[in-house]
Amino acid sequence: MNPNVGVVVMAAGKGARMFSESPKVLRAILGEPMLWYVYDQLEQQFAGRIHTVIGFRAGEVEAAFPGQAGRFVLQEPQLGTGHALQCAWKHVVNAGYEYVLVINGDTPLVPAALYAELTERALAAKADLACVTLTLAQRNAFGRVLRHPDGSVAAVIEAKDYDAKLHGKNAGEVNAGIYLFKTESIGPLLDRLTNDNKSHEYYVTDLIGLAVSGRLTAAAYNFGDAPELMGVNSPLDLAGAEELLRRRIVADWREQGVIVRQADSVRIGPKAAIAPGVEITGPAEIYGETRIAAGVIVASHTVLRDCAIAEGARIDNFSHCDGSLVGPGCTVGPYGRLRPGSVLERGAHVGNFVEVKKSVLHAGVKANHLSYLGDAEIGAGTNIGAGTITCNYDGKSKHKTAIGERVFIGSNTALVAPVSVGDDALVAAGSTITKDVAPGALAFGRARQETRPRRKIKP
Repeated sequence: MNPNVGVVVMAAGKGARMFSESPKVLRAILGEPMLWYVYDQLEQQFAGRIHTVIGFRAGEVEAAFPGQAGRFVLQEPQLGTGHALQCAWKHVVNAGYEYVLVINGDTPLVPAALYAELTERALAAKADLACVTLTLAQRNAFGRVLRHPDGSVAAVIEAKDYDAKLHGKNAGEVNAGIYLFKTESIGPLLDRLTNDNKSHEYYVTDLIGLAVSGRLTAAAYNFGDAPELMGVNSPLDLAGAEELLRRRIVADWREQGVIVRQADSVRIGPKAAIAPGVEITGPAEIYGETRIAAGVIVASHTVLRDCAIAEGARIDNFSHCDGSLVGPGCTVGPYGRLRPGSVLERGAHVGNFVEVKKSVLHAGVKANHLSYLGDAEIGAGTNIGAGTITCNYDGKSKHKTAIGERVFIGSNTALVAPVSVGDDALVAAGSTITKDVAPGALAFGRARQETRPRRKIKP
């Protein structure tokens, strides 16, 4: 790859057809922003040479990608793709790039290999300008590609401005929004762009016609109907791109030895890592930096996000785990929930309708039924009875509950934090514990039971 090739990513638009108030490029595909996929492929060849044009809610885009800091270009106001390139051009020139790859930020599935192929073919042809085209049955809003009788590219006309009577019949070839420009050749053409069109915007596609009329070497490489090269312009496009990627990722994990049942209902994000032999049954969703070790079983109707699941653990049906560590041999669920900051050490069990938040359950802890454990540390071998809750919030601050080893917490116990229970203690069922419990002690805090004769009901 020529080291003098830089990149400009167009990511300034709102994307009105997405019907969302968030920036278009931040719309998620399998848990990651659309723009993340673009960067993921570009970084393989152009690390440190990627400049992104932002505009609509620019701060949100910058915040989402701190690794790109210092290489964002603000387009304000947003006057079209040609104007976006004009805004970025001084950065291209100052960086000394001989060529610049210009792409849209809404093309999340374009592989790195295509960028390499476009660059290699354009350099071999000594082209001043090169672009990627597609041949589609449904052309929708894509710009129409016009060619001369000899097959060379003549221009690209945006869909709103295309007139068959004026421009001739289109054979279905459309613009994919991926370009390579020779800097010294295309730079002078930027000032010649106009907004004399139905959208009153400056189009980057007009550079093709200007290059051809200026007798520069222009090339348009057709890649057929490759769906991965299409941009995302609507919720329907977004769903289509996500499904294409979902199938590809699931198939790849199957080839690597992961057992995936009900594969059509399994969603796995691009950052996940799964060991061979793991069993996953759909419906299941696995997102973020989730790591799943050998021997793990992920049952149906589960959601895992940014979790580490160690060897031999089982995530049972209808369980949700987020930002948590699940140790070897642990069991979560069915209907278990681990919220961020939860740690289950070897052999711990979290069962039916148990919620754990920012707590550590040491080896062998069992909380099998209907409990909430928040901001707690629970020692090895402790048993948490059904209906136990840690009352960790006083309306203003969160407080910690510390439970020692081999403790027995009876059912329907409320532990009012901050509070500690020592090793080998026993807390009687139905207690409300507001004071520390010494090691080995028996604690109970409940009203004395009274039994009185029942009043007879008259017939």
